[in-house]
Amino acid sequence: MECVVHRIRLREAAEHERFEKWVREVDYAACPRLPSVVSFSVHRVSLAADAPVHYFEVIQVTSQAAFAADAAGDVFRGLEAEFGTMAEVVDELAGERVGAGYAAG
Repeated sequence: MECVVHRIRLREAAEHERFEKWVREVDYAACPRLPSVVSFSVHRVSLAADAPVHYFEVIQVTSQAAFAADAAGDVFRGLEAEFGTMAEVVDELAGERVGAGYAAG
């Protein structure tokens, strides 16, 4: 399994409530229509207007190639267009987990 992490900055920090509502109601709801996505979560970092990053998202995918194929589709492109009106990705990390990792029982 592979992981993608995006650091996100809002275009207008005051719009955090709108962004979070969109994440909960639209972004999360679209995940079942993206077959490469195993898990997805968005995390708040700061609401300060001058923060370099306001959120980060963690996307676990079956493979980078499968995720790229999903990203080229209509569902993802629609999400990307809406996202772009509120925020921008300022950095992306992608990698493969080392070993099984740890999860509490």
